[in-house]
Amino acid sequence: MARNSFLPFAILSSFFSVVTGQLQTLPAAASGLPADLFGIGIASRIRTDRNSTAKASTDFGRMVEAAPEAVLHPATPTDIAELIRFSASSPVPFPVAPRGQGHSWRGQSLAPGGVVVDMRSLGRGHRARINVSAAGAEPYVDAGGEQLWIDVLRATLKHGLAPRAWTDYLRLTVGGTLSNAGIGGQAFRHGPQIANVHELDVVTGTGEMVTCSRDKNSDLFMAALGGLGQFGVITRARIQLEPAPTRVRWVRLAYSDVVTFTKDQELLVTVTDGASETGFDYVEGQVQLNRSLAEGPKSTPFFSGSDLNRLAGLASRTGSGAIYYIEGAMYYDEDTATSVDQKMEALLEQLSFEPGFVFTKDVTYVQFLDRVRQEERLLRSAGVWEVRHPWLNLFIPGSRILDFDTGVFKGLLRDGSPAGVILMYPMNKDRWDSRMTAVTPTAGEDVFYAVGLLWSALSVDDAQRLERDNESVLAFCDQAAIGCKQYLPHHTSQEGWRQHFGAKWGRIAELKATYDPHAILSPGQRIFPSAAEAVGIASA
Repeated sequence: MARNSFLPFAILSSFFSVVTGQLQTLPAAASGLPADLFGIGIASRIRTDRNSTAKASTDFGRMVEAAPEAVLHPATPTDIAELIRFSASSPVPFPVAPRGQGHSWRGQSLAPGGVVVDMRSLGRGHRARINVSAAGAEPYVDAGGEQLWIDVLRATLKHGLAPRAWTDYLRLTVGGTLSNAGIGGQAFRHGPQIANVHELDVVTGTGEMVTCSRDKNSDLFMAALGGLGQFGVITRARIQLEPAPTRVRWVRLAYSDVVTFTKDQELLVTVTDGASETGFDYVEGQVQLNRSLAEGPKSTPFFSGSDLNRLAGLASRTGSGAIYYIEGAMYYDEDTATSVDQKMEALLEQLSFEPGFVFTKDVTYVQFLDRVRQEERLLRSAGVWEVRHPWLNLFIPGSRILDFDTGVFKGLLRDGSPAGVILMYPMNKDRWDSRMTAVTPTAGEDVFYAVGLLWSALSVDDAQRLERDNESVLAFCDQAAIGCKQYLPHHTSQEGWRQHFGAKWGRIAELKATYDPHAILSPGQRIFPSAAEAVGIASA
């Protein structure tokens, strides 16, 4: 996945088993693989046994199922290139999908009737796939596309360095998050992860191995970053680094009024370049539906039981259906602890949160960045990690966020109590490179909001209900002309994808024809029909 977010503690109030029942099945684009595939050089690395294919038949979302015919366990990127070249030269090319952690939610990492590439195989053994260059004015790390961000962090910290932009969950692969954009609480300052990449190695849909950057093969570079895997498989990324702090002052501030909440959030994200001396280094936000707060767990790793009781009391007094949190963090080193206290006090004086509702933790830099790991362990121990996740992630123009709040949180979802986290935080549009294929709202505004409805379905009925809720939210956005765009998008028709990409669609189609002319790569999103499907459509 590429999602940059975390799972809900609300799940811990219900100890359900893994969701059962039939998953939606994606149609296979090919019936069987060419027999001569098993005679080429990489044949010994291809597995067709049921155990291997079953593991690659669904993803973290658990919303769809699509069985591949085989799984490739590559030793080097050249193995991936050989597989793709073979498919491209076949009379009927078969689909190929790279799979890192399989953290997509709607089948984006699946290859119906084709071959899934187990990207994690690249990093096994003694092959060095994370290399830090700490010398010079612009340090960087070269990381294999299969590497987990947590391992990139550990390697760079040995040099006192770290990447600038993160997703909330670090057990995701470099190639996976860069194929989507990679957003988190540092994006307001540094942009998404794709804005912090200097260079890529990409295996295209023709099997060509290409090194690209803003200055070299720039069209492929811009296409692959945020390109949903449609133009090539990212096998290496050169990522910008900065000096790493050692500690983090981490706060959550409660609000009962969405106008004040968003005003303060937007104030915080205007403190950007050169202003880390006075502002937060990380800004996110959450929406807590009142009923979920009342019926949720009695404590969390951040909030104590007494904290939650106070928050529930605040929620009951608002009568609005929701309360809000700003989540902020200041980075510092042990020898600057006094100054961070002063900075925090000065910054909080500018904000209008509910008096007395400031919650603070002081943790190491690694503990903060890897904070979702603790939540994951709790959910796994409760048996509710591997459940269905009918997520909906949206980018909302800043001018319409209050309309969205009124229609969705105080309207459609007001009386619900779904298990999940709702994220809501602003980003600066000028931190995104419009030449990349990642899509943001088209309205001419400086700020847009990321809103993540990160549901976890604890039963089949839950999954169906949450899907209907998501459809209602999208219908509301359409009817109210909110102008939103999906992040980690899912559309059921090519017309939906055309609308998603908007003015970029023509360029997207051109790049697809250049770098993946047979529509081999990442078929699970169904953006482009495969060559076989296109023939069927043309002859129909």
